[in-house]
Amino acid sequence: MASLTKSNLPRFTTDIFQNEYLAEGAREVNAIVTVTATGGGTTGGRPLGASGVADAGAAGGQDSAVVLMVDCSGSMDYPPTKMRNARDATAVAIDTIRDGVAFAVVGGTHEAREVYPGDGALAIASPATREAAKQSLRKLTAGGGTAIGTWLTLADKLFLSRHEIAIRHGILLTDGRNEHEKPEDLQKTLDRVSGHFTVDCRGVGTDWEVAELRKIASALLGTADIVAEPSGLAEDFRSMMTSAMGKQVADVALRVWTPANAQVKFVKQVAPDLEDLTERRAEAGPRAGDYPTGSWGDESRDYHVCVEVPTAAVGNEMLAARISLVLPTADGSTEVLAQGLIKAVWTDDLASSTRISPQVAHYTGQAELAESIQEGLEAHRAGDVDRATAKLGAAVRLAHQTGNEGTFKLLQKVVDVVDPKEGTVRFRKDVSAADSMTLETRSTKTVRVAGKKKAE
Repeated sequence: MASLTKSNLPRFTTDIFQNEYLAEGAREVNAIVTVTATGGGTTGGRPLGASGVADAGAAGGQDSAVVLMVDCSGSMDYPPTKMRNARDATAVAIDTIRDGVAFAVVGGTHEAREVYPGDGALAIASPATREAAKQSLRKLTAGGGTAIGTWLTLADKLFLSRHEIAIRHGILLTDGRNEHEKPEDLQKTLDRVSGHFTVDCRGVGTDWEVAELRKIASALLGTADIVAEPSGLAEDFRSMMTSAMGKQVADVALRVWTPANAQVKFVKQVAPDLEDLTERRAEAGPRAGDYPTGSWGDESRDYHVCVEVPTAAVGNEMLAARISLVLPTADGSTEVLAQGLIKAVWTDDLASSTRISPQVAHYTGQAELAESIQEGLEAHRAGDVDRATAKLGAAVRLAHQTGNEGTFKLLQKVVDVVDPKEGTVRFRKDVSAADSMTLETRSTKTVRVAGKKKAE
């Protein structure tokens, strides 16, 4: 374990879990990197500015901003309680914003409009502004289409109005598909605002697309989930805002350095959610690349790093990769928050070289579980019941093997489980759209390895 600290930041640590022994001729090194942040404090009157850079000119305490984007398209009028539930949930979220945090409310249809404060900027949370914001929520009325890119564009403009703010987070609620915007236009918007702020997305009801919302959340390093019943929005919004208020540092990157003739095959977040970061690498000097991790509070996440190294003779040992948690600084350099090492040792001992790290095996199974669920539900939508049953049967077996009780319970709402150990299932005839979408949306949620111990 290694860690470096700074008084105004959480304390970051890294733990490396791997079997470092390779058979003669083997080249692939796998490791699980556990990153934990604890004990973050305030920025001592000098909050981190945009991109996590310390800004001496920023006002004390104003180091976070949040924009709530609420779907106001015509479909939010049905059932009649949905829009009221959305307003109530937004009010709960506003009440959860702590004093000093900059915030705004955006109403989204085929275009975006400022609901509060409405002057092209962000308000600063206080008892008075929170009350004024809640009063303005009567402006949230249903009518119009859906073009989520316009909502994100307005949120970006509002965030940029306070360039000194470090931690920028959006909460986005929708109940339908992004029908009034071309997919390529939404993608252009995501490309443009990526790295500017993070977004947690929620789909209410069952008329929205899981893949579409997950794409937005993935691009903006947030979460996507379903709220099947509008009555559940208030508690979900409270939870999301509480999490957002707990973030203490933004723009932390996972830096992977490899020696000559070695290369990174992939970097994936594997807990608490699956997220492939491989294609998001930004070069960071000779043989080093940065992978974005977003904002952090007191929390722990796991990453699967796979490195391909040159072959070596039995008895040789090498450093396969150096893992660092880095943060931008005011002078354009980076501060190292924590480090860990991934090693490779070649051996002719069969028992050592064929032992699979429990952590690597666990998360490989979790990734296979998510893939089986998504392929099974896709096959069911296409009318291929045999393939759907086989894939969801495999998912049941993997959920049982890896101890993912939450996913196992969601699977039981879609299939009747005959034998969980073998993955024998029958597709249920009474599967609701909400149960199917909940399973698909939460298929990427993982469980940690029980009793995890650091590999020596």
